[in-house]
Amino acid sequence: MAGSSLHTRVLNEIGPSIVRGDLLPGDPLPNADDWSAAHGVSRTVLREVIKVLAGKGMVESRPKIGTRVRPRRDWNFLDPDVLLWRYGGRTTAEDARSLFELRRAIEPTAGALAAERATAAEIQHLRGLLAEMERAGDDGARFAVPDLAFHQAILRMSGNELIGSLAALIETALVISFRLSDDNPQGQSHSLPLHQQVVESMANRDSAGASKALVSLLDGAEEDVKRALAARQR
Repeated sequence: MAGSSLHTRVLNEIGPSIVRGDLLPGDPLPNADDWSAAHGVSRTVLREVIKVLAGKGMVESRPKIGTRVRPRRDWNFLDPDVLLWRYGGRTTAEDARSLFELRRAIEPTAGALAAERATAAEIQHLRGLLAEMERAGDDGARFAVPDLAFHQAILRMSGNELIGSLAALIETALVISFRLSDDNPQGQSHSLPLHQQVVESMANRDSAGASKALVSLLDGAEEDVKRALAARQR
């Protein structure tokens, strides 16, 4: 456990430093002995951390050249750690826009397919999640739990296994977008009618209606995040 804890601590020190730009693409990572001493860990732990970062596309190691930071275009920005490092500090409106562009590229299409293919039991499951959101009201933390499950369920209800797999892949992106809107001054309950519209469109096998409702829902959620970010800045 101690080794794992050290590994996590060092990973969460070096990873964010790269994301912040303390080390730029092409920059070499400092000498392993210096880094080991600076972070108070063995070279073995440091090597394991570098392997993890390499797996995320953030660094590469080559003989006689050493370990260098790779260009940002090579990073896996959907990796949960990279997402958390990117959005763990000060989040900008541009960062939020990137999240919602990702969601708009996936969720409306999944919703349209779900309207064609979802079973009665799956529709009823969405109704149950909607009821949980209604009970949560404007309690952002409570609202986010069924809201996350609602959006993930739609991806799985698409009947497309590739799209369904995205439910787990983009879970961290969804959680971050919900977290950003937690302190929205207007709360969350105002989005309930659109959630209801999504469910009713699916129940009526209205693919276009489900897709349109999800676009509107995402547009409103992005505006919530912008208001929350502006409130934080004030």
